Amino acid sequence: MQTNKKLLPTLLILAFSSNIYATNGYWSHGYGAKSKSIAGACVAMAFDTMCAASNPASMVHLGDRMDYGLAFFAPERSFTANDDASPIGPPNGPTSIPVGTYESNNDWFLIPHLGYNRMLDNDTSIAITIGANGGMNTEYDSAVFINFSNPMDPSTQATSPTGIDFMQMFVGLTYSKKINQQHSIGITPIFAFQTLEAQGLEPFKPFSLHPDKVTNNGHDRSIGGGVRVGWRGQITEQITLGASYQSKMWMSNFDDYKGLFAEEGDFDVPANYDLGFAFKATPSLTLAFDYQRIEYGDVKALSNTSVLAFRPGQTLLGTKDGLGFGWEDLDIFKFGLQWEYSPEFTFRLGYSRSNKTFQNQQALFNLLAPAVIRSHYTFGFSTPISEAVEISLAFMYAPNEKVYGTNLNTGPQTGSIEMEQYEIILSWGTRF
Repeated sequence: MQTNKKLLPTLLILAFSSNIYATNGYWSHGYGAKSKSIAGACVAMAFDTMCAASNPASMVHLGDRMDYGLAFFAPERSFTANDDASPIGPPNGPTSIPVGTYESNNDWFLIPHLGYNRMLDNDTSIAITIGANGGMNTEYDSAVFINFSNPMDPSTQATSPTGIDFMQMFVGLTYSKKINQQHSIGITPIFAFQTLEAQGLEPFKPFSLHPDKVTNNGHDRSIGGGVRVGWRGQITEQITLGASYQSKMWMSNFDDYKGLFAEEGDFDVPANYDLGFAFKATPSLTLAFDYQRIEYGDVKALSNTSVLAFRPGQTLLGTKDGLGFGWEDLDIFKFGLQWEYSPEFTFRLGYSRSNKTFQNQQALFNLLAPAVIRSHYTFGFSTPISEAVEISLAFMYAPNEKVYGTNLNTGPQTGSIEMEQYEIILSWGTRF
């Protein structure tokens, strides 16, 4: 077990140093290779320790187990500014983004995960899981907002690169217990850590409550936490149900960017809940369906509208009702299938679909965080390499999604934001 003792600090270093990215807004479609291979439809399933991220009640059904691995994530994101802009610029009226197509740097990311479960007795377990979210990472090698600069004020001259680097990591400690042979419950207190850096937003400083806390202040950190609770019930031999709820995570403010985000840098993690259904159609075939809702609308930094006009003398950033990304609550439907083909191979596939994160008129600031993905296609398998050890491999493809948009600050100019994603996840599971 000496290797396992060294594994936790290694994964923690990777988690804190990696730029990470996700898909449903900035929420991952699943956690760990098995969950990701069925598009995250695992609230009523119990197959590895990363299930605690979806439903802590599942852990007591796993036995003593550890899972760890890496995801290799490749997002392709860009935006296009069309050649139909207004000739009028500030302070007299709308301006424009220089015409062209802009592609973001950083095309692949490493995302680690780790889970460990220990049975205290036949009906009780404790576990620790480490997972990550992202989804707001862009780096454009251009001064995207150069035309918004005030030529009379050098401090507002836009620089490059332009973008946002945002990361989240969660550490959960789960207690899970069987109420009886059919039902179990679980609770997971969660510690959360966030980092954020914004660059190239100098033209917006005059419109901020805190002009020196808008951009180019390096990486700032935020800590906080919340709790997830869950239930899992074996209704019949074929049907299993699950439900879980994660509270809003109350986070410390991003003080170095309190002039950028609403409520002076308040950037809480939104509450979310999941409902799951699993049907064992045959001894080897299980169908799963999950519904997930992420309440982005309760976090003002994300949900406040970005359709606010930049006019001299207005304070539009850092205030309670200040500029946001216009994100809406997200409803996600997940479908999965697990086929235990043989003792050597178990195959899984899945599909998920969500509504739009934001509407077309919110496009201006969302070029910094192009959360436009709505569909995920997934596939994977597990195979044992010994009596106690198995490996799992999963693949995800999110087809190109494009959102066309306008904004009153760019007048008649139109444009589009788009993204496409690929992911390969490798996980190693050990029973002991």
